[in-house]
Amino acid sequence: MFDMFFPDEYVASTYVIPFEELYEKGYRGVLFDIDNTLVPHGAPADERAKKLFARLKEIGFSCCLISNNQEPRVKMFNEEIQVPYIYNAHKPSTKNYRKAMELMGTDEKNSLFVGDQLFTDVFGAKRAGMHNILVKPMHPKEEIQIVLKRYLERIVLHFYKKKQNKPTLK
Repeated sequence: MFDMFFPDEYVASTYVIPFEELYEKGYRGVLFDIDNTLVPHGAPADERAKKLFARLKEIGFSCCLISNNQEPRVKMFNEEIQVPYIYNAHKPSTKNYRKAMELMGTDEKNSLFVGDQLFTDVFGAKRAGMHNILVKPMHPKEEIQIVLKRYLERIVLHFYKKKQNKPTLK
């Protein structure tokens, strides 16, 4: 019932994702949400985010930021990162996931998405046919509409975790 919202992977943080392994598996593009995925809500790019993007570029990844925020927020974060970005993306609409892949010169088979929300980030990436990685939100401070969605996310994650622990039939 909730499968359409289940992430392909669920990890504690963007900063523990083994990007080198993903590159070896053939991924070439990474789309990122910003708030609570890379930095706390509203924060500029910190040293950890700057190092991550330098590392990704060194590995050979193309990157793109895709955010439902307005341009001033996304542009401010990107000042130190310098990757293509899409603001006011209307996630989970697939239009801007596809536009991001076009900007990176990748497609749904060799791109992946990293974000912290099930109903926008993961659902949109799944609908676009992309591998997706859900990360735990970095900071509890969030806008009220996101706080409300987090209650529903807990229900979906309960069933996701339950499914993950199910023994497989052989």
